[in-house]
Amino acid sequence: MFGILLLSLNLLRIQVIQAPMLREQAKAQQMIATNAAAPRRTIVDRTNDVLAIDRPVYTLFVHPIMFKETQETIAADLAPLVNQPVGALLEKFKQGETGIRIADTLTEDAANRIRELHLDGLDLTQEQQRLYPQQDLFAGIVGFVNQDRQGMGGVELTQEEILKRPDSAMQLNRSGDGSIIPIDLPEGFLQKDEQLLKLTVDSRLQRATQSFVQKQVEAYNAKRGTVLVMDITDGSLMAMASEPSFDPNKYYEAKPEALKDWVLTDLYEPGSTFKPVNVAIALESGAVQATDTFYDEGAIEVDGWPIQNNDFESEGGRGTLTIAEILKYSSNIGMVHMMHQLQSGLYYGWLERLGLGQESGVDLPGESAGQTKTYAQFTGSPIEPATTAFGQGFSLTPMKLLQLHATIANGGKLITPHVVQGLYSPDGKQTWQPQRPVPRQIFSRQVSQEVMQMMEEVVSDGTGKTAQIANYRIAGKTGTAQKADPSGGYIDGARITSFVGIFPADKPRYAVLAVFDEPQGENAFGGTVAAPVVKSVMETLITLEKIPPSVAVTP
Repeated sequence: MFGILLLSLNLLRIQVIQAPMLREQAKAQQMIATNAAAPRRTIVDRTNDVLAIDRPVYTLFVHPIMFKETQETIAADLAPLVNQPVGALLEKFKQGETGIRIADTLTEDAANRIRELHLDGLDLTQEQQRLYPQQDLFAGIVGFVNQDRQGMGGVELTQEEILKRPDSAMQLNRSGDGSIIPIDLPEGFLQKDEQLLKLTVDSRLQRATQSFVQKQVEAYNAKRGTVLVMDITDGSLMAMASEPSFDPNKYYEAKPEALKDWVLTDLYEPGSTFKPVNVAIALESGAVQATDTFYDEGAIEVDGWPIQNNDFESEGGRGTLTIAEILKYSSNIGMVHMMHQLQSGLYYGWLERLGLGQESGVDLPGESAGQTKTYAQFTGSPIEPATTAFGQGFSLTPMKLLQLHATIANGGKLITPHVVQGLYSPDGKQTWQPQRPVPRQIFSRQVSQEVMQMMEEVVSDGTGKTAQIANYRIAGKTGTAQKADPSGGYIDGARITSFVGIFPADKPRYAVLAVFDEPQGENAFGGTVAAPVVKSVMETLITLEKIPPSVAVTP
């Protein structure tokens, strides 16, 4: 009876008093919490070429206290697998008795070969590593992830929540031998999420475009250069090549300034490439008609400030010019006279309607808003509308300029540039699409067509002749602008050359913008530096997209 009493008291102690503590201990033994770093979703281009993908890598730790072989033997076996000298491994073994980090980012093949050694005291931990197979080709678009697997640029940053796979943490039941018991598993445990984030860019076009930019930067010893290609029907970017670039696989080796995409972050005065936008404003407002003419003296003064054409010293004044001829010869004086027909307050309102002081809204990080004068500054001095007429006195990004030209080319709709198509399942079905602003009608289709016809003359018989392609109608505009000094004024001798091309001009589909910063040489202009690059890009597009020759112009 005494024994039974003791047993009863012990059962009471175990089942009642110690029950909560024992329950937690059992739960700890029977449950395994997993929080493995789930692979980020793969990023592909429009043709499903891989731009970013996760791969398993391994870190090797050693615990010398558990070695059953000599340290010399283990070091000799490991040396070829971790690509380290035997002596270096032996030195590391002396750092402690356990938990010594030997090698990082080992491949799965290397990890398997280490396991096959069947050595005690070795510990492999698996992690995910982001791999960028295209190296520096898409650095500005795709971006990179840091050591904490956080997106630090491009779509890796803007689409962070989309790229991270859900439900990476879970708790599983296991038996005494550690095997998983198939009860109470989380919903979808056996399902694999293989969705891909597809972009609008084309690797073939991007590779060719990057090559053209690199060659021209070297040829003119330019500080930097970029080319953007957009489908004007919806704003999708097909290429966005910049030089210099960096390898996102080794982002830590890049210079800090190389990690930002200056196409989005740095502002510049567009110069003459902005003139078609001004022509569209003047026509749409009713201030001028397409058949109007203006007198080009070659040089004038506005409110005491001298303004002249770029070629005034060699050509002088050109006399009476049509609006098409003003664009063809890139006449600053003609533009000033034309925009003077528009009241300055209304002019400023049109610039605001175009969002000149705002971002383009592209789905990439770090975009800067354009810089413009205030309403009081713009309307308070005649020199402000005058300089704006030929693309100076304000600044924007190359991306914003491309958006504005796409507005002219597509019939007057302001569209949002973008690189993200959406998420797609392995069988090609779209499962998610980002929401973008509804395009806004800015210019009428008639005005857009009138400006396009004028821009065609720039290429056929003006400053953009170097962009001509046989049997294809091209519209475009050159630009050679002084480079603004951050401290005020302009940098002596520094210029930014650019060219925007739209084709086919008879059925506009693509807009291509090239910008080169500080090209060197007396012959460095928009028509000599940027236009030939745009021509090469358009020829590549013709091949890739199988674009037929243009419809002949009816006399």
